[in-house]
Amino acid sequence: MISMPFLKDENVIVLDFLPRGHATGRQEPLAQVIGEKYFSLLEVVVKKEIAIKSGDKIYIGDAKRDHVEHIKRRITTKDLTSFARSELPFVVEKLVKENEEKFVNFFNNARPITTRLHQLELLPGVGKKHMWDIIKERKKGEFKSFSDIKNRIKLMPDPASSVIKRVMEELEGDNIRYRLFVTGPVRRF
Repeated sequence: MISMPFLKDENVIVLDFLPRGHATGRQEPLAQVIGEKYFSLLEVVVKKEIAIKSGDKIYIGDAKRDHVEHIKRRITTKDLTSFARSELPFVVEKLVKENEEKFVNFFNNARPITTRLHQLELLPGVGKKHMWDIIKERKKGEFKSFSDIKNRIKLMPDPASSVIKRVMEELEGDNIRYRLFVTGPVRRF
């Protein structure tokens, strides 16, 4: 089984801010956030007297944090508030489009997983025919953008949409066998 190693995000995007926390449990200001690079879903305790809002980018790395007291826990999409859940697809789309070069490089460097399965085939709308077309085209020259991929591969579904859908599948799926873009799931014991 191939999965992404546990990689830590330095910056996150706020999906929802709960100034008094959850209805049950400790009354502490919480934010539900998604990692900017590895799409980690986290719940963080926000410093008192700090106000943040959905869409804010905040630092959670190892150095001094201005907004976050500490990271409380990793969460799944099932743990998200309804507002955070409704914001998630828009934030994922924004992150994919802002990091186009990273995802275009995925198309340029994707490799076989097994003798029968290629990383490209894990993208929604990409089957064997598109996979071979992508491999053949990238030998002629690297892809430069999502539109370059779309223009060079006939009848290719929108590459950005395929990546966005795959990220959402990995975020929502507990038993995803292969992860391309999202760090591994929360382990519940």
